[in-house]
Amino acid sequence: MSQALNVERQASLYEKYEAVIGLEVHAQMLTETKIFCGCSTKFGSEPNTQTCPVCIGMPGVLPVLNKKALKFAIKTGLAVNCKISPYSRFARKNYFYPDLPKGYQISQYELPICEKGYIEIVVDGEIKRIGITRIHMEEDAGKNIHEGGGNYSFVDLNRAGIPLMEIVSEPDIRSPKEAAEYMKKLRTILRYLDICDGNMEQGSLRCDANVSIRPVGQKEYGTRAEVKNINSFKFVEKALEYEIKRQIKVVEEDGKVIQETRLWDSNKGATLSMRGKEEAHDYRYFPEPDLVPITADKEWIDGIRTKLPELPDAKRERFVSEYGIPEYDADLLTSEKAIADWYEDAVAAGGQPKAVSNWMMGDLMKMLNEENKPIEECPLSPEQLAGMLKLMDNGTISGKIAKTVFEEMYRTRENADEIVKEKGLIQISDRGEIEKAIDDILAKSQKEVERYNAGDEKLLGFFVGQVMKATKGKANPQVVNDILKKKLK
Repeated sequence: MSQALNVERQASLYEKYEAVIGLEVHAQMLTETKIFCGCSTKFGSEPNTQTCPVCIGMPGVLPVLNKKALKFAIKTGLAVNCKISPYSRFARKNYFYPDLPKGYQISQYELPICEKGYIEIVVDGEIKRIGITRIHMEEDAGKNIHEGGGNYSFVDLNRAGIPLMEIVSEPDIRSPKEAAEYMKKLRTILRYLDICDGNMEQGSLRCDANVSIRPVGQKEYGTRAEVKNINSFKFVEKALEYEIKRQIKVVEEDGKVIQETRLWDSNKGATLSMRGKEEAHDYRYFPEPDLVPITADKEWIDGIRTKLPELPDAKRERFVSEYGIPEYDADLLTSEKAIADWYEDAVAAGGQPKAVSNWMMGDLMKMLNEENKPIEECPLSPEQLAGMLKLMDNGTISGKIAKTVFEEMYRTRENADEIVKEKGLIQISDRGEIEKAIDDILAKSQKEVERYNAGDEKLLGFFVGQVMKATKGKANPQVVNDILKKKLK
């Protein structure tokens, strides 16, 4: 079969089947201490130095719920339109694994803290609502370390007891692209709330995906596989694309998709069978006897609600209406709270809203990306950018000179006016001086003048370029264009 025919056949198979995807996202909460004890949650410490009898599961110890973790869970639920349960409780999820010292994980099962919410995403210009089934709190397990080459492994229990939220979506997602957009939106909300840093590489935001396929038009769900170990937005898409293709291939070859847990191997670009998929009864859930049920009264919940920050969707709408910038600009500028704050500080310092947006989305982000720096580590302050824009507005420097000034500001952290003064970059706006330069260029370019007068008006750009070159980019472009048009008539 030719490659063209094979591609065409694959496309037709995609049209024949529909993917059904639900995501389980684990978010590590930014508390200073663990969920049931006072041990530190600091990342990167020496193995087994952040443990105590509670988090390593010694007999007879009693857990105590971290109130801040509970508040964070409620705050997240409110931000994603969930109903907050006035009564919830913890459960024991029983399974054996070396990094789970108690032999069970304290989680929530039949009575979670948050239920029935939603997040709205934009895919291909269309708004889509993704339901959230539940948000519950739980403790993290430790970490197995397979190093040394022997027939043994090490266990680091620093992560045991780290406070997590598991955010479970409805099976409303229909494509890998939608899944990635959902993850990005959820991460943005969590970072706006200052509840999770969203660092997928360090494991503070992790995603498992439940994936199945069904013929288009069929209401019943197909057999699902769970894909684990997805630790980047790129891998969310790649893992789901592979798994959907794999399941379609199995069905088309008259096989049956097996309900199982699969592991995403980013090196192989494939999902690999890991174990049979567990059901809830396999974990033998039962209420946690060492923790009292949680009763969150309405007054406390309402108090948390009133202190919610302005969230991404509301901020984006405000940026469009208040600053008059396009929706595209507002989307990018509100993608991170720190970026949005930087933008507003620059506008408050006197920068024109659209000009600030252009410089941030263009030169500033380019330089930060080249150095792999977040906006928090930007060597420029918002006030410095606003200062440079004021020099452009009052005609002190041209747009071309501004590029040079901006790069120098970024490199040296000096203010724009200091750089302009030191390097003699003040824009030439004196008409007499510019006219003299233009007369000299026109005298040397008679052939081009004749062609322009014969109707080749595109040559205006050539003349402007020559003037800018002669004045080392300092001539005021507006004055140059005005004089040239009068002289070339």
